[in-house]
Amino acid sequence: MGVTYEVGSGSCGLCIIAGMPWFSLPRVVPVLSLSVCLGCLSAQQPAKPNVQPWMNKALAPEKRAELVLKEMTLDEKIGLLHGEGMRDWQGMSPAIKALQYMSNGGAGFVLGVPRLGIPVIQQSDAAYGVRASASNGRYSTALPSNLGSTASWDPEAACAYGALIGQELRAQGYNMTLGGGVNITRDPRNGRTFEYMGEDPVLAGTMGGARIRCEGEQHVISDIKHYAFNGQESGRQEVDSLIGERAAHESDLLAFEIGVREGHPNAVMCSYNGVDGKYACESPWLLTEVLRKEWGFKGFVVSDWAATHSTVAASAAGLDQEQPLDEFFGPALKKAVESGQVPMAQLDGHVLHVLQAEFASGIVDDPVVKSVVDVKHGFEVARRTEEQSAVLLKNAGGVLPLDRAALRSVAVIGMHADTGMISGGGSAQVDPPGEPAGRRWKAHVWFPTSPLLALKAKAPQAQFSFASGENNAEAVAQAQRAEVAIVFAHQWESEDYDLPNLSLPDGQDKLIAAVAAANPRTIVVLETGSAVTMPWLAKTPAVLEAWFAGSSGADAVANLLFGDVNPSGKLPMTFPMNESELPRAAIAKPPPPVVNGTLSFKVDYNIEGAAVGYKWYESKNRPVLFPFGFGLSYTSFRYEDLHVSEDGLLATLTLTNTGSRKGAEVAQVYAWIPSSAGEPWKRLVGWQKVELAPGEKRVLKIRLERSAMSVWDEGAKKWNQPAGVYRVAAGPSSAELPLKAEFSVR
Repeated sequence: MGVTYEVGSGSCGLCIIAGMPWFSLPRVVPVLSLSVCLGCLSAQQPAKPNVQPWMNKALAPEKRAELVLKEMTLDEKIGLLHGEGMRDWQGMSPAIKALQYMSNGGAGFVLGVPRLGIPVIQQSDAAYGVRASASNGRYSTALPSNLGSTASWDPEAACAYGALIGQELRAQGYNMTLGGGVNITRDPRNGRTFEYMGEDPVLAGTMGGARIRCEGEQHVISDIKHYAFNGQESGRQEVDSLIGERAAHESDLLAFEIGVREGHPNAVMCSYNGVDGKYACESPWLLTEVLRKEWGFKGFVVSDWAATHSTVAASAAGLDQEQPLDEFFGPALKKAVESGQVPMAQLDGHVLHVLQAEFASGIVDDPVVKSVVDVKHGFEVARRTEEQSAVLLKNAGGVLPLDRAALRSVAVIGMHADTGMISGGGSAQVDPPGEPAGRRWKAHVWFPTSPLLALKAKAPQAQFSFASGENNAEAVAQAQRAEVAIVFAHQWESEDYDLPNLSLPDGQDKLIAAVAAANPRTIVVLETGSAVTMPWLAKTPAVLEAWFAGSSGADAVANLLFGDVNPSGKLPMTFPMNESELPRAAIAKPPPPVVNGTLSFKVDYNIEGAAVGYKWYESKNRPVLFPFGFGLSYTSFRYEDLHVSEDGLLATLTLTNTGSRKGAEVAQVYAWIPSSAGEPWKRLVGWQKVELAPGEKRVLKIRLERSAMSVWDEGAKKWNQPAGVYRVAAGPSSAELPLKAEFSVR
């Protein structure tokens, strides 16, 4: 039974908060935003959905949004443009606290308009799986990290990844994801590198777009983030990212452009950092000129949590929705509209963007109904993704795959290698099974996928021993007694934290060197969220980069080490020799004291400009530890007969499996644009992943990305291809390109 409470003055008058016990609210609730009312009494009268014209599915989402807008009050409009808080967030008003019973327990929620059939938006951080499920007593699959999944170079695998997250979101009661990170890796020490899609904009945009598209197809509001130039976590709310317009379009913005084009996201999340003197969430250049006018984006722009800094300026720039509260887009926005500082047409534009996204995503026509997560399906997708994404970096002397029939003894070494594998932290963190609610921020979380048990299952006749690696002498002793030693090393990463360097922490480099000296058949499995340096590399015959491997990581790694699955992953980022080879020797830090709401320091991305990652090392003629696109296989491939169409949009080549095992290869195509452009580095312009049986030959037809062979014309605000000869090359990595061809633009 509803209880009537006095909520303050305004057109709404009294508000009924239904279903809440009288003792859960004060008798007089101070309301900072009238949108926290569930509506006037009349607004609570449910209309018949089948007679509302905007419920006609045959109409375009834009038209349906326009029809709804005509029926909305000002308070209802304001209610769509800000969040109502997330659990434990500081600064909630009593009125917003009173609404937390409506939350699904995720990152936040946005009130709907019940009388018009517009649902509440329930949001979840879902980078590599649905976050914070323990608080809801639910289960979530942890997929391999986003960077790891990109190493598959397979858009179909990215699609399966996104579809699974979309399915589990809906099963848990969410209808919006806050995943979809495509920021390119300008610095591998960035703590969120594992959440992003590597250093190349074409790879990041294509793989991110495939994931976003298939996530959205599950009828959730899809998202792409963090827009833009969110290249570090240190001082992320005070750092001003400096970059020229042309370099911006040819690097970070190209990843977003392709992601928007291929993924059709319903929302774009603007980032914490500034861009050339303006916060990203109040940058007219980013939010209006580029996103709306150049790319034609129709959904809504949502701020990162507490990344909104103004009302009038942010609204005019193109921000549609503030999160997680209503400091700027609640009462302050209503007041600005009533005083004429924010035109009603501008406000209506924001509301239309949100409504259009709700209709386009399908959350209106197909409301979420909680269900049981398909755990077995999640494990299967996680395992297949890891099997395609792990990268074999070294295999001297054919140490791998292991011969289970001949294997006699194995020493498994590494922290938690007997019980689990590490995962990435921060807002991406997925709770493992059995996890108690309320785990502290940035805790190291190990998923219960045991490498030791998975390896034992592959060779039950062999003797296995285990050492945690905390005592080097114990680990060396175990390695000396074993035929093969397998060291599981880790490098943890998290939001709100940058890596101090690219070394393995906790003395693991010394551990690996000691074990390798004791056993010449030492295999290193890396559980990392970014590149690492390897001072022990010359002493170890085999290295497998497993990334953050997810819920079924151990089974996948065992399948790869024993050859049940042939490695096919390729690096989505360069592994440098050391930190001195990076564009910036150290990550910029904010000067003390930190003053929130000010851009107190700068990071200069003009140093490398568009030459990010492998382009930087090539332009500086610097050697690397492992090049972009690199990855070994248990079989071999021959590349032949490269041809490029006259328009430069299609490459054909012949690929043959010349080995004795079935395997998948990623055929990569790069191009050098004419020297008149002043950009001497090559660019990834296309690729195709194909699985071949031994002796099988196939002609590949690879579509090439025109924008990657163009330069941004700042005056005309469009892509232009310089006249001249374009050199094209193809092969298994950015550093090995045996095939050459050319085409010309006149």
